Amino acid sequence: MESSWLRDAMRSSLNATAFASIDEGRGPPEQRDPRFRKLVEGILYSKRFIISYHLFILGFVLLLSAAHWWDQNLRWRTRRARRLQILASDDAYGGVPGTVKSIPSDEQASPGTSLSGSSTLEGTSSPPQKSASESEITPLLHSQKMLRPLPSRISLSSIIDAFLMYQPHRIPVIDKTLPSNGTTILLLAFIGLNMFYCLHHINFNLFELFVLADRFGLVFVANLPLLYLLAAKNQPLRFLTGWSYESLNIFHRRLGELMCVEALFHFLGMTGVWYTLLRPAGSTLVQFLFSRVILLGLLAFVAYELLYLTSLGSFRQRWYELFLGLHVFLQAAALILVFFHHPASRIYVGAALFIFVVDRIVFRLGVKSTTTIAEVSVLPDGETVKLSTNVVKQPSTILTRFGIRSIYEGWSGTDHVFVTVPCLARKHIIQAHPFTIASAPPKTDEEETRLELIIRAQDGFSADLLKKARHHKHLMVRIDGPYGSAHARNMLEDADVAVVVAGGSGIAVVWPLVQHLLDVTRSTDTEIVPTSLLRRQKVFLIWVVHKSTHISWIGLEQLAKIEDKGVDVIIPPPTEEVGRPDLAFLLNGLVAKTGEGKKINVVASGPDSMGRRVRNTCALLRKDGSDINVLIEKFGW
Repeated sequence: MESSWLRDAMRSSLNATAFASIDEGRGPPEQRDPRFRKLVEGILYSKRFIISYHLFILGFVLLLSAAHWWDQNLRWRTRRARRLQILASDDAYGGVPGTVKSIPSDEQASPGTSLSGSSTLEGTSSPPQKSASESEITPLLHSQKMLRPLPSRISLSSIIDAFLMYQPHRIPVIDKTLPSNGTTILLLAFIGLNMFYCLHHINFNLFELFVLADRFGLVFVANLPLLYLLAAKNQPLRFLTGWSYESLNIFHRRLGELMCVEALFHFLGMTGVWYTLLRPAGSTLVQFLFSRVILLGLLAFVAYELLYLTSLGSFRQRWYELFLGLHVFLQAAALILVFFHHPASRIYVGAALFIFVVDRIVFRLGVKSTTTIAEVSVLPDGETVKLSTNVVKQPSTILTRFGIRSIYEGWSGTDHVFVTVPCLARKHIIQAHPFTIASAPPKTDEEETRLELIIRAQDGFSADLLKKARHHKHLMVRIDGPYGSAHARNMLEDADVAVVVAGGSGIAVVWPLVQHLLDVTRSTDTEIVPTSLLRRQKVFLIWVVHKSTHISWIGLEQLAKIEDKGVDVIIPPPTEEVGRPDLAFLLNGLVAKTGEGKKINVVASGPDSMGRRVRNTCALLRKDGSDINVLIEKFGW
């Protein structure tokens, strides 16, 4: 009798909607049982309560959007006022930024690692190779005096900024890379929000365990549209907040992990309902697990847990192609299973499916995808492929205003594309791999531009491409893109001193930024003026290479050209010869050299260890009062 009553209550709870009501005077006798009423009321409250979760997320996004566009408007007005002020002065074009005619290296560097013998800056290496007479610290500048630290300007705001900027060490046992403290705090706040919505207004007793388990499941499906929105390459969040999908990828991954935990508690809670309430009434575990609702939910749970396990960094790096295939298959299967598992989940599954279809089919396969014949060549190091093609510029469309454009409408510095090369193998037909565009963005008056990608061969797709490039000069490729945000460009434009740091193939990310700073123009009501002339901006490029042959990725001629335009180029000796350079010493020297009161912005791209070193060096400088900010350009695939 008890089991029959409870099954009726659970069935009514499963079919309850946010618009249902309980009439104490109507329905069969068991529906007037106080326990039944309490259970159904708990389920109905959850369905009403979850609406506020979506409203909270929407309100937060709108606040971010308002802050973003306010900042953009203020930035535009500040730059316009500066231009008009300089144009009105008599010596607006009285000077050109100073030039540096060398790429500095350590005193132990081989001659092939620099363009000339003189330098403005020197990089030190760890471990350094020192003579017995050499001092413990090599001076960064060509001076008889050591660098003196700038006067301390420590304040509460600088300490807070430094703390938020700092990135902790990796977790040793599970070898997990942690983000910056600021990102961690934001993630913890979001996790706390989910915990609140999972546990609010819950009575913790065995009888209402079903309500708790149902709440975990409801919060899980409520997060589905947000999960797909954060993963979408074409999304409104970029237009609203300025954050593109690669910046939001860490939130996508953490949300996926959180949802797996919510699904686990949902499953454990329902299993607890069977063990404490249904099993004593005669229901076996087999009967429970193979009931239609439970079986569909269990299969969906397994699919999402497998999705999480195959999305771990160690799995992605070792079997990237398998990760791509499983990611598509498992998420599609899981959506179907959740759709039929519970009627209340269907509106969320429908929203997630809509986001997926619009992003993948309408935009990625339709608007932003193009097929072309590309030239491929193996660079002198024998392990890197340059893929290039000519792009004929086409007029912009209305979608361009919202950041949605094809490669024929141009690209910007740090933008990337997804490349598919079907002729490599069958498995590559449906695979798309991301690569940063290494060539400079097209100028306004250019009708045709060269698009170039630098692809370092490792394994899988890149290894197959390298083999193909050794025997073929032209390949048919499909290009999806461009994608990216203006955050790095805006940061560097607004700086008095712009520092870009590249580790290895990270030069493909920062090289277009250097070109952008040198070549970009901004219109005013009166005339067009190069930003470099307006700002008297100083630009530094630090490029850490593993082998001296890697310099051929860009070429000595191109490096000399940007030096002639005023860029300080610093290439420490190759790491295979003298070890990793002391980036902390280099950055401290740059800050000391540029002087007090300068706004210094740093953008870095390279290995995780290098990014962390650059970030934490900038954090310490910020703590000491320097006006410095840092952005690490890294994709989280």
